[in-house]
Amino acid sequence: MIYNKSKLSEFESEVAEKYNASLIKAPVHLYDGNEEQIIKVFENIDVENDWVFCTWRSHYQCLLKGVSREKLMTDIVNGASISLCYPENKIYSSAIVTGNLPIATGVALDIKLKKQKNKVWCFIGDMTSETGAFFENWKYAVNFDLPITYIIEDNRKSVCTDTLKTWGSSELFFRHETRKIIYYEYKTKYPHAGAGKRIQF
Repeated sequence: MIYNKSKLSEFESEVAEKYNASLIKAPVHLYDGNEEQIIKVFENIDVENDWVFCTWRSHYQCLLKGVSREKLMTDIVNGASISLCYPENKIYSSAIVTGNLPIATGVALDIKLKKQKNKVWCFIGDMTSETGAFFENWKYAVNFDLPITYIIEDNRKSVCTDTLKTWGSSELFFRHETRKIIYYEYKTKYPHAGAGKRIQF
């Protein structure tokens, strides 16, 4: 299935409805407001061969990477929303902040050493992009010219904390960096976790 903006949004709305109806017992992290940006990123991704690494918010990436809608929804309802991994589709997500970074960079190094043609795409949040872990992985990837691109998805917060206020900054450190980085900013109608009608954290 080819996913456009409305189809992606419809999927998240269905997840939100199931969550608010208590059909999903585990945490969910929902996308909204970045459909056009993520579709544009995927125009450059070889869906069959490239690796995609995500954070705890990965429903859109899974759909765009070819995971069936039915399988994805079943796994989310069964509690795997923040840890979706499908090796057969070359997509991996981690609920640990910066947890996907070293794995993604390591896969990119492996691809280069084996002289393969595929690439790695690693999605991270704005707070992750401000960590030392990201700087070290990015620096290594740039210096050794690894086949990886880091996508910084900036919704201006980490859980309920404003990222810029946390660091006393006026903008993200990597906001204007273009070497192996794609950046976009978006606003979402959903809270950090859940869909707004149950206990949030």
